[in-house]
Amino acid sequence: MPDVRTPSPTRPSAPAGTSADTAPSPAELLEFARRTAADTALVDSLPLDPEGRTWLRLDGPGGSEAWLIGWPPGTGTDWHDHGGSHGAFVTAAGELQELSLAARLPTEGWKTLELADDVDRERQLPAGQGRAFGAHHVHEVINTSTERHAVSVHAYYPPLPLMRRYSRTGQVLRLEQIELPGEWE
Repeated sequence: MPDVRTPSPTRPSAPAGTSADTAPSPAELLEFARRTAADTALVDSLPLDPEGRTWLRLDGPGGSEAWLIGWPPGTGTDWHDHGGSHGAFVTAAGELQELSLAARLPTEGWKTLELADDVDRERQLPAGQGRAFGAHHVHEVINTSTERHAVSVHAYYPPLPLMRRYSRTGQVLRLEQIELPGEWE
């Protein structure tokens, strides 16, 4: 996850029609991420580091976990999932590339999988664009720019119980690590 910690701001979290007692849907998380990405004062308040990602922890709707993340040129996440949480993210500044798998992977009982030839998806997400995803989403997010930072808003529900990190060589996906909360915060 992110490389540099910054304190969390106090921000309103729940959109109209949701409450802290209601689990937000992927669509509601996407709407939250869009609204938050349009908050230029918040986006501009994120300290940007030329070497590593920076982030602010945000209050997400309905008890969700949310982050504002700064991406220096050429940085990315590597392949990962969100431990069974559904979520959404929106690019607030710059542009991000998402590489994802259009396949539901088993969450347990394997170390290496050979992927079918037709499972790869690629999206370019310029400022204002984003996507919601389900609980079994596996992806890699990259700032492909060589000159410009990108900033994005991410939200997950339930809050991330773990993240699985993968390496990929060709069509072979290998589980490398399982991280628990606190190991990336």
